[in-house]
Amino acid sequence: MIKFLDIQKITASFQPELSNAINRVLKNGWFLLGEEVAEFEREYAGYIGSRNCIGVANGLDALRLILKAYIEIGIMKEGDEVIVPANTYIASILAITDNRLKPVLVEPAINTYNLDISLVEEHISQRTKAIMVVHLYGRACWSAQIEKIARKYNLKIIEDNAQAAGALVPSSMFQVPDLKYSEHGTRNKEQGTMLRTGSLGDAAGHSFYPGKCLGALGDGGAITTDDNELAEVIRALANYGSAEKYVNKYQGLNSRLDEIQAAVLRVKLPRLDADNQRRREIAQLYINNITHPDIILPQTSNQKKVTRNLDHVWHLFVIRHPNRDEIQKFLAGKGIQTLIHYPIPPHKQEAYKSWNRFSLPITEKIHKEVLSLPISQVIPADEAERIVTLINQFRTL
Repeated sequence: MIKFLDIQKITASFQPELSNAINRVLKNGWFLLGEEVAEFEREYAGYIGSRNCIGVANGLDALRLILKAYIEIGIMKEGDEVIVPANTYIASILAITDNRLKPVLVEPAINTYNLDISLVEEHISQRTKAIMVVHLYGRACWSAQIEKIARKYNLKIIEDNAQAAGALVPSSMFQVPDLKYSEHGTRNKEQGTMLRTGSLGDAAGHSFYPGKCLGALGDGGAITTDDNELAEVIRALANYGSAEKYVNKYQGLNSRLDEIQAAVLRVKLPRLDADNQRRREIAQLYINNITHPDIILPQTSNQKKVTRNLDHVWHLFVIRHPNRDEIQKFLAGKGIQTLIHYPIPPHKQEAYKSWNRFSLPITEKIHKEVLSLPISQVIPADEAERIVTLINQFRTL
């Protein structure tokens, strides 16, 4: 059987360093808000190219805390609107409604599955305060146009970077490129030409769920931002609303990255770019060799040079087929595990009953047709080739 994602194999590839890191924490005997978290925050901020990084419990909390902090600062208030792609994973939307803000669902572009930036401006009202861009499936969602819109209407841009750790975009995509800083406060060798997702907007939420490109051994998340005031408020909010022990300035949460997960992430972070590049190689193999006439492959800026398209880290390799369920069943019968990201769009979920009557045809088409194939840094080429062969053999019954 070919697993959708072989977590055991990925974990084994980091041994014995992972075990050594965990044992270091156990020996130290300090499990929360210690040196491992502080060092990971410093290292991840430097990697992303952001002044601040705050480790939190998970990716959902990262987004929740960003919005909660903007409310505390006075930039947003209950009832304000946040533009968000309609086909995102529901966590993006939960973060908005949890803060009693209003999600404004905007259709994605069918060729990228990311927010259709050309539709954003028509959805802006006097109550709009932010645009949440989601780098879905690992592909960066950014352009000079979205920055121009945000500046025109004085909107915050919040990145949901849960699926795209390590993706890069050229600074030429910025209307007015801002100075970005490394961990030492100076422009590093990449920046000025390429900038990482998580450093593009005003703040970004990150997820370290085990299946992500940078995955912990349990839940974990982080927030990155260049805004020092925002970072200070977020750090307090994530710790019961307290910046000083037993002194609570805000009605906060308990959302902290623990020392063991931070130690694990510190082992994995230095290899992230190499692991992402291996994902690009598998994606290139799929794109070059899947020739089934009814399969719609992911579209990139250059299909023949996927390995050079650094704006995509291929957290997921998502194909479309009008008989998605049939092809999934066919592959399962051949020992190939696939998943659907995601079978039900947010506006059709019971959690948001009042939206069930909405018609969002592009979103609904995507959710009916998408199928995610196995992809990771540890999948052997021969397994990927077997998947290709079987897909090309598939015939609708």
